Amino acid sequence: MAQKGVQLDQETISCSICLDLLKDPVTTACGHSYCKNCIETHFDEEDRKGIYSCPQCRKTFTPRPVLEKNTMLAALVEQLKKTGLQAAPADHCYAGPEDVACDVCTGRKLRAIKSCLVCPASYCEKHLQPHYDAAPLKKHKLVAPSNKLQENICSRHDEVMKIFCRTDRQSICYLCKRDEHKGHETVPAAAERTEKQKELAVRRLNIQQRIQEREKDVKLLQQEVEAINGSADKAVEDSEKMFTELIRLIQKRSSDVKQQVRSQQQTEVSRVKELQEKLEQEIAELKRKDGELEQLSRTEDHNHFLHNYPSLSALSESTHSSSINIRPLSYFEDVTAAVSETRDKLQDILREEWTNISLTVTEVDVLLSPAEPKTRAGFLKYSREITLDPNTANTHLLLSERNRKATFKEQQQSYSDHPDRFLPCWQVLSKESLSGRCYWEVKWRGNVYAAVSYKNISRVGRLNDCVFGLNDKSWALSCDSNSYKYFYNKVQTELSGPEASTLGVYLDHRAGILSFYSVSETMTLLHRVQTTFTQPLYAGLMLFERGDTAEFIKLK
Repeated sequence: MAQKGVQLDQETISCSICLDLLKDPVTTACGHSYCKNCIETHFDEEDRKGIYSCPQCRKTFTPRPVLEKNTMLAALVEQLKKTGLQAAPADHCYAGPEDVACDVCTGRKLRAIKSCLVCPASYCEKHLQPHYDAAPLKKHKLVAPSNKLQENICSRHDEVMKIFCRTDRQSICYLCKRDEHKGHETVPAAAERTEKQKELAVRRLNIQQRIQEREKDVKLLQQEVEAINGSADKAVEDSEKMFTELIRLIQKRSSDVKQQVRSQQQTEVSRVKELQEKLEQEIAELKRKDGELEQLSRTEDHNHFLHNYPSLSALSESTHSSSINIRPLSYFEDVTAAVSETRDKLQDILREEWTNISLTVTEVDVLLSPAEPKTRAGFLKYSREITLDPNTANTHLLLSERNRKATFKEQQQSYSDHPDRFLPCWQVLSKESLSGRCYWEVKWRGNVYAAVSYKNISRVGRLNDCVFGLNDKSWALSCDSNSYKYFYNKVQTELSGPEASTLGVYLDHRAGILSFYSVSETMTLLHRVQTTFTQPLYAGLMLFERGDTAEFIKLK
């Protein structure tokens, strides 16, 4: 009872502004008492309005009230201090709207310093002490204060959920495991958390690598902006000098060239800066996602982690390819050369050459893909190791050499059923998707189709929908001892070229270029396709009869 009286006195002599024991207590005209410094600071903030109010009863005063010292409260505070009552430590402050309150405190609750996942409840320092003193409670899991402890309780059995059901991907209690989750794959929540934590670390590493790549791309694009501006400025300056030497008509052309160069310059810089901005936005988003994953990785609440991990771990598709590749160009220098040549010609020649000048300006394209290589060594810079996907292989195709080689067999292979498998046609696709610039070689014997295809090509049904080259989802080159043929969308093109047992395939997905080469001591172009690819591509093979083989060569 004595302790209860002290607690009552402490609340009575506390300042309602700082919630601490009164210091230099003063009283307003309405009878409420505050620390002198607290109420003066409050009135200072209201000086601008000229109307002053009591923080407790909201009574207003005009002019600013004169504060009188409350000698009785001051004496009471001093007396209580002498008996051992001190200002409440920071951890004993009362819980505010944003704080987690102690579940044990009665009346005005103190702020919790820990939450127990086993109890489950939150405790202030005083009421937490049994968890440190009592042997059974020492084994309980204490975490940072949380208002979400109820999420750890099974709504059906009112038990703590310490188990994770992998079958249904949800947290359950031990009674759930015996009941509706009987026979499901279950693990301790802590074990599932450990496994997902490893995945989280890998995701963060991938994010950080993408950030580094994008930062490198942004720097490269900034350099290109400077180069474009420098080249454009020089082209304008040189053009102006030459055009001033010509007649009035040529001066008009000078103005026209300047306008076109500036317009194209603005177009190119805008395109580069737009891509640069997208990359910077992606970097910011990746950093934000990395921060969220880092914060999630530190939480001690397993169920909170497992509940939020799937949504936070998902990554949006990248806004651009893995790297920025810029073909080195002379930008606007060709404009200068064209103007210089035109300067020495007569007026009638100038009219004819004006089209040449205009086209030269508009052909500037910083983000064009590099030109197709001219030598095998050049192609090998883009070489890709390709393996075949057994789930797509027709049952008459035997895969070997670590799934790089396909051989036609009359006896069907014992492949398991799979929706990706080609059934009516003797085909197989690669595991790897192909984008950007890629080069690979196929060593063949017999009658073989080497192809590229979208993944959504039909696997069953009409042959025209499935066979490489007979639809608009695949492009194929037929190789046999007598000839080469190219197929696309049921159109056949007869080709000529030297017979060779190796076929080279070059793909520039972004530029829409697909080229087939006969490879021996030299490389001979058999056919080149210029189109627009709307999806990632996959390498494909088709064989026809016993003895036919095709193998993706492992290039160094």
